[in-house]
Amino acid sequence: MKIGLIRENKVPKDKRVAFSPDQLSTIHEDSDRFFDFVVEPSPHRCYEDEEYVDEGVEVSLELEGCDVLMGIKEVPVENLISNKTYFFFSHTIKKQPSNKRLLKAILEKNITLIDYEVLKDAKGNRLVAFGKWAGIVGAYNGIWTYGQKSKSFSLKRAHECFDLQELKKELEKVKLPSLKIVVTGSGKVANGAMEVLEWLKVRKVESADFLAKEYGEPVYTQIGSEEYNKRKSDGLYRREEFHKQPELYESNFVRFTKVSDIFIAAAYWDSKAPKLFEKKDTAHPDFKIKVIADITCDIDGSVPTTVKSSSISDPVFDFDPETLEAREAFSSPDHISVMAIDNLPCELPRDASHDFGNQLMKHVIPELMLEKSEMLDRATIAKVGKLTENFTYLEDYVNQ
Repeated sequence: MKIGLIRENKVPKDKRVAFSPDQLSTIHEDSDRFFDFVVEPSPHRCYEDEEYVDEGVEVSLELEGCDVLMGIKEVPVENLISNKTYFFFSHTIKKQPSNKRLLKAILEKNITLIDYEVLKDAKGNRLVAFGKWAGIVGAYNGIWTYGQKSKSFSLKRAHECFDLQELKKELEKVKLPSLKIVVTGSGKVANGAMEVLEWLKVRKVESADFLAKEYGEPVYTQIGSEEYNKRKSDGLYRREEFHKQPELYESNFVRFTKVSDIFIAAAYWDSKAPKLFEKKDTAHPDFKIKVIADITCDIDGSVPTTVKSSSISDPVFDFDPETLEAREAFSSPDHISVMAIDNLPCELPRDASHDFGNQLMKHVIPELMLEKSEMLDRATIAKVGKLTENFTYLEDYVNQ
């Protein structure tokens, strides 16, 4: 089987790649040369073309001979090659308007599309993702934002660091005062964020103590949905019910806004679930949070101050509690400074790509060697130009 690693053509350019050079040579040898690879040359990829050549991997513009093409972000319609099998994040399964044309073109070009987002095991657990790196970079950016706002320390931007080791070296410059940080979520994103806090030697405390006690050192607490949602009728929480009927619940997060200085939002949010707080709550004298690192980056979603997304080149905007509008970053100490970059893993592309490649080597490469893979079938949105059974609900979306 010949696999082609395509360059990222979506704008802004993404530096990530599905496999690092050493991973391709490892797969080639470990599979007894079942797999061959060709890498499309790219001037902006985090691994240079020469690094692949040094590992004995072919670098070529010729991809027609490939059986499978693997990328990261959506492939622009004009770059799609007919009658091929593609792996990438298509961002179509929620009927995203911006990608309707892409899915339509995939069907018209008889393409088979396997989407990383729906690669899951038999129990429905996702197998490949960049969540950990979104958490690491998001939390780092939150600390960077606090340093800029308080003028107490200055760090390199995450994307200016060559790799994770340099980023960790930057964190050695940080000495935080006795502030409180609240982290929402319990998955890979939140775990990535907490790694950064642990590197900073910020002590983790129970939420009850976080709410009630004062500390002479920086501390953080991690809270799950059961701690910031309660049933409207009686104030209780039942996990299964909340996931099935989140509209029965209301937020109980405001109590954390009264004692927290920094908020790192790392929890998945269903649009039927309550928002963590309302915009008007930010004007209350008890609302203490002044820095929000919104890793989820749902516009007007669980974190209402995320009125827009930010970017790697322009990472922060201020939210004005009086006007409830976005302002220039760090324009007033009374504003809430919001970091809401929607492509955080791109800031540490070498480490993120290598980790993603390890996940693919563990979960996807063995499946590609099988005559039939149920796991890959479940993740196949389109097969030879037709929507598969699990994704026929997208027909109206494509044909609108």
